[in-house]
Amino acid sequence: MTNNKNSVLKSKTMTIFKKMGCAWNLYVTSIIFALSTPLLSSAQGISSAVSSWPSKPIRWIIPYTPGGITDSATRMVLQKVQSDTGWNFIIDNKPGANSILGADLAARAAPDGYTFLTVIGAHAANATLYAGRLPYDPVKSFTPISLAGITPLLMTANVNLPAKNVRELISFAKANPNKISFGSSGVGSASQLTFELLKQVGGFEATHVPYKGTTPALADLMGGNIQIMTDTPSALMPFVKSGKIKAMAVFSQKKIKGLEDIPTIQEAGGPPIEGSTWVLFLGPNGVPKEIVSRLSNEISKAIRSNEITQRFEELAIEPIGNSPTDAGKFLDEEILKWSKVINAAGVKAE
Repeated sequence: MTNNKNSVLKSKTMTIFKKMGCAWNLYVTSIIFALSTPLLSSAQGISSAVSSWPSKPIRWIIPYTPGGITDSATRMVLQKVQSDTGWNFIIDNKPGANSILGADLAARAAPDGYTFLTVIGAHAANATLYAGRLPYDPVKSFTPISLAGITPLLMTANVNLPAKNVRELISFAKANPNKISFGSSGVGSASQLTFELLKQVGGFEATHVPYKGTTPALADLMGGNIQIMTDTPSALMPFVKSGKIKAMAVFSQKKIKGLEDIPTIQEAGGPPIEGSTWVLFLGPNGVPKEIVSRLSNEISKAIRSNEITQRFEELAIEPIGNSPTDAGKFLDEEILKWSKVINAAGVKAE
């Protein structure tokens, strides 16, 4: 009897499911659509935001004071992009802590395409100098946009230094231990690390004297308190031309436009090394690829224009304007290169 009841119940149940089959399918479909609608709306919203970008001014953080080569180069490029596209940029100078303050602000910003950052060689050096202490990851916290340009550094000397070229400088330093001192704009700066690299490859010793900026170091170079100083050509060439200091070599493998009369490091009898500072553009990690591509393309186009190329050359900046991928590779290589120099020289952050 029980078996018969079960059979009847099973039969009725199957009939009910068959009758509601169409309705059940519609019910399940409606649930799936309801669950997916927020996701679709979100995706459509993101797509709309990207396609309408930029719909407001773009904040551009420069972690240095106004007027320097980093600030000037960034403004030149962005002004050209603004002229070409109509996009609006707001420059936000945030100096402090060897560029760490400004970089941290950019790393913490929303990756919506409305905050970007300019970095130079210090950003690569900080990865080693402040290893484990930075509030961000120098690579993973950022999205590469483009390498704007590279400035090979110029080595200069006090006019009374007996050495006339790099070969003689190295020989003099080896014959006169502790008689050569070199100044820089600060511990971990490109100017210090480049000369540290020369010391390591050239096999000689010299005493580093850090200053808080280029100006006081220049004053001591001209006064004879230090013998050597390496910095950007734009900062040093006015004093070379006035005869207050003498140019020794450019840390480059090739001649630099505007500096044709100054030998490369190899031409001056030195080892085949390079040292530079550079201007590289980053965004926070996670900026949509479409925005990165559009911005990078416009920046590259601006940098390759005759206007920017000429203005860069006046500052001895080699114009680059490469892709986000190439910019990222360049940063990785610079971090690795200067990490080796810093560790070998035992450079410690102040």
